[in-house]
This record gives sequence, structure tokens and C-alpha cells, in this order.
Amino acid sequence: MAYHLLERDREGGKALSRVLLEAMERIGHCTRCRTLSETELCYLCANPDRDQTLLCIVETPSDQAMIEQAIDYRGSHFVLGGHLSPLDGIGPKEIGLDHLDERFAEGVVKEIILATNPTIEGEATAQYIHDMAETHGIRTTRIAQGVPMGGELEYVDGATLAHAFRGRSEF
Repeated sequence: MAYHLLERDREGGKALSRVLLEAMERIGHCTRCRTLSETELCYLCANPDRDQTLLCIVETPSDQAMIEQAIDYRGSHFVLGGHLSPLDGIGPKEIGLDHLDERFAEGVVKEIILATNPTIEGEATAQYIHDMAETHGIRTTRIAQGVPMGGELEYVDGATLAHAFRGRSEF
């Protein structure tokens, strides 16, 4: 892309850099679900029609967007911003599990849907979250069928993801 812009569209490259700079300055994180947002609460968290008792937990904002596009999910979300990876220095606090525990402690959430990626790190993160939820008496389900082991939700087609949600099971 850089070569194309430098060789054929320098004005387009300048416009792109201005837009990217503006996005970097204006876009932050939703204070409730931690997705990317231009406002304190993202449009999903600000929607009073969303089911606050059902919480889907994903690794990235793009995973959340994929779920919203693929299926008619009407619950709320929590975006971790990654997964546990002790070798990389990424522990519970780095992915917001302290904030998630606060949500659990509010007593509103009755079921969580673990939609972390089916990788070793994603599974370890899911297990950690399941254990947290269990201490609060929260039902834990996990998306299952259709998502390949070692795959990333961002690259799964909508029909496969919808099937995985319908076929979720107890963790």
C-alpha cells in the first residue's frame, strides 16, 4: 500500500495520513465494554434494549464487530483487548479482568458467552474467566461448533459463527 501511494497517489496518501491522525486522537475505549469508541459509552452499551444479563466476552473489537454483523445477538459485550500470555507479560490486569470482575460483582450478568479464540492462549483465558464467573454464580457457555481449533474469529465467515453461537455449550 505504501509503494502504491508513494508511486501513484501521493495526495491520497496525505489524505489517509490526516484521517488516521484524526482517528488516533478521537477514538478511545468504551468505559463499559472496552471496545473502540468515539464516545464514553459505545453505541451498543448506550442501547437500553440490549440484554444486560447476557455478556459475550471477546478478545478484540474486530471479534465483537464480527459477532454483531453475523448474528442477531442482543446481549452485551466485553472486549478483553487480547488474551492471557504470561511469557509475553500479559496477565489478568493487562486484559481488563479486574474490570470484568467488577461487572460480575454488580450482580446483573447471569450468563457469559466465552467467544475467545480457540488457541492455547484463548482457551487458557476462557478457563480463567470461567473460574472468575463461577465464584459469582454466573452460568458460563462457550461458542463451539464451526470455529476451527487454532483459528481466529476475525477470519470466520458469518454463517459458521452463527452456527457456533447456536451450538454453544456449558464450559
